Amino acid sequence: MNLQQQIKAAPQKELMQVLGLSRPLISDIQNDKRPLTREQTTTLEDYFASQQDGGSARINIPQQHLDKFKQVLLYVLQKVGAKSNVGETVLYKLLYFIDFDFYEKYEEQLMGLTYIKNTHGPTPREFKVVVDEMVSEGLVDKASSKHFTYTQKKYLPVVKPDLKLLNAAELAMVDSVLDRYSDHSAAQLSQLSHDDTPWQMAGDKENIEYEYAFYRPERFSVREYDAL
Repeated sequence: MNLQQQIKAAPQKELMQVLGLSRPLISDIQNDKRPLTREQTTTLEDYFASQQDGGSARINIPQQHLDKFKQVLLYVLQKVGAKSNVGETVLYKLLYFIDFDFYEKYEEQLMGLTYIKNTHGPTPREFKVVVDEMVSEGLVDKASSKHFTYTQKKYLPVVKPDLKLLNAAELAMVDSVLDRYSDHSAAQLSQLSHDDTPWQMAGDKENIEYEYAFYRPERFSVREYDAL
């Protein structure tokens, strides 16, 4: 099959995850109403080739989103990583709000991480694998420190982020989330994430679906919707 035939045959949910687009946009692509960008074409060609080869990636996000995740994490750590409250749990929640806020506003994924519903809020499945790679590559240092009565996992940037990989809208969203949430404690951010619609709609230990970002209460919504 050629690429367009593979796209038409693929499940929409699968294409949504690979391209980081909403269901209506995927439907338009499958029905030839929306052309693919060069980057999207390359992503799909690589993805379908890996499926034919029987390969399975260690992480389930496209390469361009993986690269952005690394730069977003470096940027977040550069700006707020030294704050006493910002350990691993706070980072999980900041990344969640960055990803889901961006998806709600632009109907595209920024980092495209897969978040699981855990007791203390959304946890990105790919975090540990990617961060371990970043540590081995000399991009990030990992440390432990005492925060009140518990041991806190800290991550500190070794290099500066490559901001050329992030556009103005993406950087603005990261800054917006950090302005709103980076001073919150892990417990406060966990409770906030529990009040958000995507977390509430997921089953325990299940993936949190991006599509529910369009049904958030006003206190979380970052998008202006047309009046009904």
